[in-house]
Amino acid sequence: MRITKMHGAGNDFVILNNLKAQLPEERFPALARTLCAPHTGVGADGMMVVVPAENGGDFGMRFYNRDGSLGEMCGNGARCICRYGFENGLAGETQRVETTAGLVVGERVDPRRYRIRLNDPSVVDLHRMVRIDGEDYDCAYVELGEPGIPHAVVRLPDWDTWDTDRLRTLGRKLRFAPVFPRGANVSFVKTSGTDTVKAVTYERGVEDFTLACGTGCGSITTALTLLGLVSGREVSVSMPGGQLSVTLSSEGGVRDIFLTGPTCLVFEGEVSGELLEEA
Repeated sequence: MRITKMHGAGNDFVILNNLKAQLPEERFPALARTLCAPHTGVGADGMMVVVPAENGGDFGMRFYNRDGSLGEMCGNGARCICRYGFENGLAGETQRVETTAGLVVGERVDPRRYRIRLNDPSVVDLHRMVRIDGEDYDCAYVELGEPGIPHAVVRLPDWDTWDTDRLRTLGRKLRFAPVFPRGANVSFVKTSGTDTVKAVTYERGVEDFTLACGTGCGSITTALTLLGLVSGREVSVSMPGGQLSVTLSSEGGVRDIFLTGPTCLVFEGEVSGELLEEA
């Protein structure tokens, strides 16, 4: 079975083209767990499967987290799969990708940089209080798309001075907090200058921090724009894996969220039959 590995600002993915592989959909969760395993597989934050378009797009994408669970969409993954679609003749310089969360439109900026329009928010709650171990945390809750990708944005000005295990423990507890019925990706954020933000995201399905989170950047910029902390125009979000840029419109409600950043083709190759026997 042929696969491609790519990453966007350190957020890494295995891509399987099921237009060619023709595998039954019920195999995808086990394949994701096997291929994304960091020591016994290829290693990745998630797996994306190229599937036929059903509603006029160029192609469809199914996104699976490292644990095999089906995700709604992934921003950095979408940027990578837009490049994959262009370079493999599935779409032109503008790509229309059907995802579980709705249609995502991508654009080739240059050979390695891609811009996508994230799904508009379906839920925005700027103040959702969560009590963890006797401490109250004021979280902004955002869902992008319908059904929405759930994100909790936690303003924590000194998060980058915390011990990593302490921050991970808090992220895990917030991720499963009852006030987030479907769980949530949890981003710890601080503003570091005019329209510049430093952040890290604990992602559900990976159950750990990732080097970058594209929908997290969109949710962070949505929340901070509505709170009056950034302008919403060319907001630079620094994550451990690199810089991403977000621009949105906030007149009459947030819409037209554009995420721009780098992509990297890591390798293309064949997966051995021995590994597939474990899936």
